[in-house]
Amino acid sequence: MVLARFASPDDADEITRLRAIMLSAWVDTTDNGWMADSAAVLKRRLGEAEPSMVSTVVDAPESPGSLAACATGIIEERLPSPRNRTGRFGWIFNVSTDPAWRRRGYSRACMDALLRWYDERGVLAIELLATESGAGLYGQLGFTVSEEPAMRRHTW
Repeated sequence: MVLARFASPDDADEITRLRAIMLSAWVDTTDNGWMADSAAVLKRRLGEAEPSMVSTVVDAPESPGSLAACATGIIEERLPSPRNRTGRFGWIFNVSTDPAWRRRGYSRACMDALLRWYDERGVLAIELLATESGAGLYGQLGFTVSEEPAMRRHTW
C-alpha cells in the first residue's frame, strides 16, 4: 500500500518541478521566473500553523529528496448557499506524477490523503480541472462533470 504524507516547505522545489510536468500538458512551461514564484508561495503556505493550502506527496523510492507524485488543495470560504450552508469549498490542483513513477497508485494515494483532509474539515464541495489522463481516477473518487456553466476571464 502506498502512503502519502503532507508536504513541508522543504518540498516546495520538488512540488514545483512536478507542477511544470503537469502544466506542460496545457502550456509552455519555459521558466520566466514562475517556478521561483511558485516555490515561494508553497514555502510560505505550507509553513502556516493552520494551513488552508496543503500538498500531499509520495516520496520517490530510493531517491532521497525527490518526489514521485503530489496533489495540492486549498480551502476557500464563499457565501453559504442552499446546497452548501458552510460556504467552504475545496479546490484541488497540481496533481502530478513524475513520468518515471506513473501507474503505481501514487496520485491515488495523494488524492486519498487530500480528500481525508477535506473531510476532516467539513468541506462539502470540492472542485478540480482534469486532464484526459486524470479523469478516470477522479471519476473513481466520486468527481463528476459539473452541470454548472463555467467561464473564465484572463488578463495576461
